[in-house]
Amino acid sequence: MPKLSTQENYIRSQKRTRRIITLARLALFLAFLGLWEFAADTGMIDSFIFSSPSRIAETFVSMWKKEALGLQIGVTLLETLASFFLVTGLSLASAVLLWLCPRLSQVLEPYLVVLNSLPKSALAPLLIVWLGANMRTIIVAGMSVAIFGSVISLYTGFQEISPDKLKLIYTLGGTRRHALLKVILPASIPYLLSNMKVNIGLCLVGVIIGEFIGARQGLGYLIIYGSQVFKLHMVMMSIVILCVIAMALYQTINLLEKYYLKKL
Repeated sequence: MPKLSTQENYIRSQKRTRRIITLARLALFLAFLGLWEFAADTGMIDSFIFSSPSRIAETFVSMWKKEALGLQIGVTLLETLASFFLVTGLSLASAVLLWLCPRLSQVLEPYLVVLNSLPKSALAPLLIVWLGANMRTIIVAGMSVAIFGSVISLYTGFQEISPDKLKLIYTLGGTRRHALLKVILPASIPYLLSNMKVNIGLCLVGVIIGEFIGARQGLGYLIIYGSQVFKLHMVMMSIVILCVIAMALYQTINLLEKYYLKKL
């Protein structure tokens, strides 16, 4: 039998480690579900308050058939994606503007810090008053959670680009526009992708906050409605669906990042 090279051994070791981690995650998840179901069935926890995996599954099937649950999921997903893409585009454009105008960035920096530190849940009622109870308001609520931190993060990433590369551009007769297009933006793609992974979760949080206050559709509305009429199985089901959506969206961007890194 031929002896494996050091590189092949390393690759096999990495694959084995990934399989072990995946199996450990799956085992932990199944153990949690089993313990939760056992505790609810034996009365260790109140199944009316904490529900159980089987009751959540029954509620999901029932609502999917009778109460257009797919529409509620679709509304929340649409609002989240709209907020996410708007945040990504506007934050990138704002960071570019701040980099092109250093004096403007010095003027606006403290305001961005203050706006980013504001509790966004306090802004949601005002947004409802200003814009009305509609999908546009929910999207703006989702954007408000992520956009200021995203601008700060991207602009900071722009400033951390190697100054030697910029000096080379200017030495060869390039302008600030050339430096932006040839150095800053290409070198900032990893910052942008990392920022997107954070923003997708923040936008989902902002959308749910908005749905809590002024929506008649969406998973946030189901959570509020279920808690008001004591349909706690509906509340727990909505929370589980939100966890699945958050994980799926994050993994999508994570795959995009891995694809980009492979292309380098």
